[in-house]
Amino acid sequence: MSSPDREVRAARNDTARTARRPVVAVTGAASGPGALLTQRLTESDEIKQVLAIDERRGEVSEAHWHVLDVRDPAIADKLRGADVVVHLAVDLDLGTDPAARTAYNVRGTQTVLTAAAAAGVHRVVLCTSAMVYGALADNDVPLAEDAELRATAEATGVGDLLEIERLGERAPRAHPGLNVTVVRPAILVGGTDTALTRYFESPRLLVVAGSRPTWQFCHVEDLVSALEYAALEKVEGELAVGCDGWLEQEEVEELSGIRRMELPSAVALGAASRLHRLGLTPSPAGDLAYTMHPWAVSGSRLHAAGWRPRWTNEEVLAELLEEVAGRHTVAGRRLGRKDATTLGAAGATVALVGTAAIVRRARKARRRA
Repeated sequence: MSSPDREVRAARNDTARTARRPVVAVTGAASGPGALLTQRLTESDEIKQVLAIDERRGEVSEAHWHVLDVRDPAIADKLRGADVVVHLAVDLDLGTDPAARTAYNVRGTQTVLTAAAAAGVHRVVLCTSAMVYGALADNDVPLAEDAELRATAEATGVGDLLEIERLGERAPRAHPGLNVTVVRPAILVGGTDTALTRYFESPRLLVVAGSRPTWQFCHVEDLVSALEYAALEKVEGELAVGCDGWLEQEEVEELSGIRRMELPSAVALGAASRLHRLGLTPSPAGDLAYTMHPWAVSGSRLHAAGWRPRWTNEEVLAELLEEVAGRHTVAGRRLGRKDATTLGAAGATVALVGTAAIVRRARKARRRA
């Protein structure tokens, strides 16, 4: 083949590769995993353009920004020309009013799915959590991606995530031609604040007697790389993502150097429920199940596609402990420095659990009267 012919063929191949490169839209692009994914995609030679959508402009100047609420139907116009949408505008903040959080999460996901279909987008990537599988004593270890979703709405944000999953399952039937991929990370670490990361801010690791927890983490960098795989359509369907394997409770205690406080199930669950009802803690009793029972996932579909986590559970736990150093949390409630100094961390635990016992006895007394 002559040199000119080679040059023509090379030019055609370059054109074909360029034509295949997708335009990817990211919602929630100004902060958290959304900002990290937006940065990563703008640096990728496999991406043609990144459309960044959020209620404020982020710092990734290479992206094309649209500033609006994802619940605004006008988002359909902003998605025109996109091949894939990665929807990360989901609020799981412990401080958000639960009703407002659910309204935002469900309406936002509904709007994005409908708008994506109207704009001719062919794939939406949703991000929920491996928590949707539920934490149950009889769970397989690890859980396969196609395991039944047995979670209930009793833990923080899980009801919202289950509804997002349902919306994602129904969308292809309502909008033929639209495909949905769901990414479910294990305990997410890296600038996150959840009931499960706050567990490691406690002076003692609460262990429910007779429970068999397994601890599997997902570093935010690994989540972002898995989302990139999904955006590039290297893998599809329901995807679990996390570090390889898991840690037993004893390993966590040894690695963290934090001793356990073991309580009977009735005491732990009863105290958690009452403290939440009194408004003393942000975490409902349902969060406790995820520290009691196994819910580690295999991640086999991502592995089959060639993806591998860069972080180990041990490494992520070490980073988490570094992040939470100096914070004091009891039963999910973060204490100010004054509280921690006055009570002492262990004393605060006794005080909060004791509060629940006092409330219980007072109610019993009222019923007898």
